[in-house]
Amino acid sequence: MAKSREYQKRFYRELAKDSDLIGQEVIVKETDLFISAETNIKAIAEEIVKKYRAQIEAYIRKRPEFMTSLEPISQDSTAADIIKEMIRTTALAGVGPMASVAGAISEFAGNELLSYSRQIIVENGGDIFIKSDKVRTIAIYAGDSPLSNKIFIKIKPEDTPIGVCTSSGTMGHSLSFGKADACVIIAKSATLADAVATAACNRIKDIKDIAPSLEFALSIEGVKGAAAILGKDFGSIGDIELA
Repeated sequence: MAKSREYQKRFYRELAKDSDLIGQEVIVKETDLFISAETNIKAIAEEIVKKYRAQIEAYIRKRPEFMTSLEPISQDSTAADIIKEMIRTTALAGVGPMASVAGAISEFAGNELLSYSRQIIVENGGDIFIKSDKVRTIAIYAGDSPLSNKIFIKIKPEDTPIGVCTSSGTMGHSLSFGKADACVIIAKSATLADAVATAACNRIKDIKDIAPSLEFALSIEGVKGAAAILGKDFGSIGDIELA
């Protein structure tokens, strides 16, 4: 039986709790973030999220295909930076612009929040931006797979800020054409990681698709590492340290 979206969110957030940081939920319309920081920055974070949501919403009104296209769209030099980055990264991955929205909000909000906290972790539906002074370990949640919560990724402080984003064909509400329980991408840009996670997950429909899909992901400039879970099968590639 598929897990509910609420169950998935709570599961991620239990895993994301760190005793050295203060956890705070920031909810603005459909955007639902869990932010870990050195101080309480919830009010500041809410205003930052509202700003980026407003930019995305305004652009959709101006250019509706930004929301509906399942393929890359042309770049717009007049758009806000978050819009440009979503268009750029999804073009590299070969998917529509909104495939990167969760990672983009995590990244842009996270980078701005670094002015208020030296360490920031922003989780947005399993898409994570991390800037840390210590090693962080992330469990890969893969729904009903027997490997769910059994495989961990180690993130070293010198590698941050970094994005760790997950796409799934078996859980969550995001559109996917694949069947992977989890496809995880690590990249310096969380926006890129989200876009590539969607693209790689779309390609995995059987065990034989895992290796070529991960190779595809790693071939995209900016991607550091990738991993995928399909049932009891697992694969990884690139600069990804398992713990």
